This record gives sequence, C-alpha cells and structure tokens, in this order.
Amino acid sequence: MLQFADEAYIEVRSGKGGNGCIAFRREKYIPMGGPAGGDGGKGGDVVFCVRRNLRTLAHLRYHPIFKARNGGDGSGRNRFGADGEDVVIPVPPGTTLKDAETGEVIREFTTESEDERFVFLHGGKGGWGNVHFKSSTNQAPRYAHDGKPGEERKLLVELSIMADVGLVGFPNAGKSSLLDYFTAARPKIAPYPFTTKIPNLGVLHVDTDSDIIIADIPGIIEGASEGAGLGFQFLKHISRTACLLFMIDCSDENCLSAYATLRSELGTYSSELLNKPRIVICNKIDVEGAAEKAEEIKKNILSEEPETQVLVASVMERRGLGAVKDVIVKMVSDLDRMRIPGKNHAQISFPSSDNTIQAKSEKSDFLKSRSVDESMEVQYPGQ
Repeated sequence: MLQFADEAYIEVRSGKGGNGCIAFRREKYIPMGGPAGGDGGKGGDVVFCVRRNLRTLAHLRYHPIFKARNGGDGSGRNRFGADGEDVVIPVPPGTTLKDAETGEVIREFTTESEDERFVFLHGGKGGWGNVHFKSSTNQAPRYAHDGKPGEERKLLVELSIMADVGLVGFPNAGKSSLLDYFTAARPKIAPYPFTTKIPNLGVLHVDTDSDIIIADIPGIIEGASEGAGLGFQFLKHISRTACLLFMIDCSDENCLSAYATLRSELGTYSSELLNKPRIVICNKIDVEGAAEKAEEIKKNILSEEPETQVLVASVMERRGLGAVKDVIVKMVSDLDRMRIPGKNHAQISFPSSDNTIQAKSEKSDFLKSRSVDESMEVQYPGQ
C-alpha cells in the first residue's frame, strides 16, 4: 500500500524579510549626498494550490519540508532587495489541511479551481533602509530596520477521494469487476477476498460533455468501523462521494443480512453517510440459487426503503448492467442539478494574527511589505 499515500506530515516555513541597508550617496561634486540605503525584500509566502492531475499525497510524503526563499537585503543607491520566491505546494482535490499538534482543520480543498491560490503563511516584511529616517535634524541616519522573521508550522495533510459514485460492499462482491466493465480502469481482479487493497478510480464516459467518476473502495467487513480488516483506513474516502452504490454478493450464505451490516458499519463511522443517495446492486445472480435470494433481498429493502433503487445483475455474464448504468447516470445528473455552483473567489490569504480568511489585493501598497517597528527609538549619530 505504499503506492497510495492519503496522509502526510509536512513542515512549512515562510521566508525571512531582507534587512534594510545603511548607506550614503557618494559621488564626485556632490558632498554630503545624504542617506541612500534601500529596503529589504519581502520573504516568500507558503502557498497551496489544487492540481487535478494529482491522485495521492506521495509527493508530500517523500518531500516533507517546504521552505520559501528569504527576501534580499537592501543595498546602496536606494536599491531595494528582491522579494523572496514563494513556495507553491500542489495538492489533489479533496485534500484537508490540519494542524499537526491540535488537529484543527485549517482548510479543505474541494471546489477550488487550478488558478486559485491559498496563501497559508506570509513571508516576513523587509526592513526599512536608512533613507527613511532622514530629517532636518538627522541628515545622516546610521540606522536601518532588520527584516521580520518568517513563520513555521507543522501540518497534517489528509486526502479524501472525491468521486460521484462510491462502490461499497464486502470483499469479493464484484466491485472491481463492475469498475472494470464501466471504465477504463483495470483494478486487480481475483476469486478471493481483499484483492483490492487501495482505492481505485475510474471514469464512466456518458457523452462528449459529461463524465462520472467512480471510486472502488476496498472491501468492508463486519467490525471495520472498530478497526477490523482494513479498518477505517479507507472509510473516510466514502465521505466525499456524492452517492453510494452497495454491491451484495447473492451467492454468499450471509447475503440476506449483508445490506443491514454494511449500513451499520457506515453509520457507526459517520451518520452522515446514511443520508447519501444510494443504489443497491444484487450481484452474481448467475450462480445457482442466487437469483431467488436477490429477489428476496430486493423485496426486503424496498419494504423498508421504498425510495432506494434496487437492481439485480450479473457482472460476469454482463446481465442487467445497462439498467445499472442508466440508474447511475440519472442519479448523478439529478444531484448535479441540485448543486449550487460555487462562486469564484479572489486569491485567499490566511493571516497569522487571527483565524479569519481575507481576500488579498492584487496590487498592495509597496510600503506595506516593509517592516516598521514603531516601538523602537530612532538612533541618532553620536548617541
């Protein structure tokens, strides 16, 4: 399971601001040219952005430290130091940032576009050069500000797969076979339980304008919500799916209670999962005696949940899969029409002084990126 990384601990550091410069203008025929020390550059920010071509957090697991560049120091002739380069950390959709120590959720990346940036840590402000401290009584200031230090945080980055349909069922129920039939994904398929050990994603092409993402979650067993089997390691991936598709192996001796057991495990993990729209597929009706059990399961479910779609199919013999596809497409289309389109936000910043999220202006005042410590006394020559 090393190839699927859905958690990573990382350390992020923003850049330090550059120091202001103490310098004086020295040119021929210009005596007492006055101060000419430039400001230090602003330190680089720590920025997160969404990359939809990423599927795991492996790039973070093997690169746990991200540091932005420091701002350059100011120099003579009123030359400002260069601003430090930002460090941009790409994450896949469905990523959640948490504080590694407190577990506080900082941000969830669900609906962001690829051109949207989330500034998590701001770089330190650059210090003022001595040109800012000249006055009629202090014409040769020998004082400049140091740059402000950057910030440092430790984060827990978690990934929950975002999909339209999540396949839920016991091991060897036929989930991977259904994904293989509907999509171009080729998960491992074998006649024994726990063949699927990591989530698999596939795309069901509906037409030229729409696709449906299907997630094959590893098999759930009784007691999974308490850590049995693969435990709740992959149950969290179901939480981000729009709807659920339950697969029941009608050839199994416990198939009549399978649906109730699956609902119980999901409800124990999170009661919100039981509120998701769902489809039930009674699979393997090609096995002797399974078709009768499938009809009994369908009757029992519809008596308690009349709104639930229950279909009978055989993935191996390709029976009933056309009706399954139609139901999936209709349910996802109905959910899409119910969704409210998200608004396009400006660049988002996360200031260190408080927990409010503010929109960052594209054109900020240049002096705002420079450090001014009002509490410090200005030093004059000879003092």
